Amino acid sequence: MPVHPCQKCGACCSSYRVSFYWREAEKKDSVHAVPQEFWEEGSGHYRVMKGTDSKHNPKCAGLGGKVGEWVKCSIYENRPSPCRNFAASYEHGVHRPRCDEARKKHGLPALRREDWEL
Repeated sequence: MPVHPCQKCGACCSSYRVSFYWREAEKKDSVHAVPQEFWEEGSGHYRVMKGTDSKHNPKCAGLGGKVGEWVKCSIYENRPSPCRNFAASYEHGVHRPRCDEARKKHGLPALRREDWEL
């Protein structure tokens, strides 16, 4: 069975600050609440995924494995909206420059349409 290209990447989880509305981490407000041990208080009404607030070397606390080889989100079903909404380049036929930027930061080539022929 072919491996999803994102499972061999993880660059987005190690490139950007992940800030989300505080209620996404509340069990009474969210079916898929972000577990408390994976976030810290942000500013205002926001929380931040632990590890992503580092200016120079962000890496989400939920990311397991090695970027560019094999990765897995340990809270995939409970990941916050920025993670749910982040689309990989050409996953749905659309070029996504932020995916390309993250991959480039980690020395990975940009995804191509052909990479989605699973």
